[in-house]
Amino acid sequence: MLVEGRIVPGAKLNERELCEKLRVSRTPLREAIKMLAAEGLVELLPNRGAVAVQLSEADVGHTFEVMAQLEAMNGELAAERATPEQIEEVRTLNDEMLAAYHRRDLPTYYTLNARIHRTISSAANNPVLTSLYETINARLQALRYRTNQDEAKWQRAVTEHGQMVELLSARDGAGLRQLLSQHMLHKRDVVVTQLRMQQEQPRVKRG
Repeated sequence: MLVEGRIVPGAKLNERELCEKLRVSRTPLREAIKMLAAEGLVELLPNRGAVAVQLSEADVGHTFEVMAQLEAMNGELAAERATPEQIEEVRTLNDEMLAAYHRRDLPTYYTLNARIHRTISSAANNPVLTSLYETINARLQALRYRTNQDEAKWQRAVTEHGQMVELLSARDGAGLRQLLSQHMLHKRDVVVTQLRMQQEQPRVKRG
């Protein structure tokens, strides 16, 4: 719900409503909220409770800069260390993701997209890098999801994923490093543009 924007950034998490929707009691819900807070998707604020995280433009820029470097390192190491089975898994996931794209099934597309990036991270075979990647990536899940809501940007992302598969298969570490960094910076630019448009909307309404 947080990733797909059904709970908007800055919104307070209503425990009673969530318990009813998810059909759980408050104890497991509160444990889940604590986990989401640890992952960076939720903020626990004094006197307000749990709130969906809302990143500023500066937060977005800084976080995507770090993610671009982490993705780049994952790609370079994966090209060197990935097993043939891991490379084939990435190719299979990309084929399934492409099918979801053609169906315009964004939730499935996003899930497969995330699995591709996690498989590349795992193939890098560096537990410290993987742990850091997962921690930082958690803060960006909702924003990465939204970058595919623009048709032209979505098409570019699909093309870049196809290139990732070919570079990984060719074990071109330098090429994959550059592409993954560029891929993340493209996403950053889309998110920053979206944030600025959202900020402009209230001004237009007041005018």
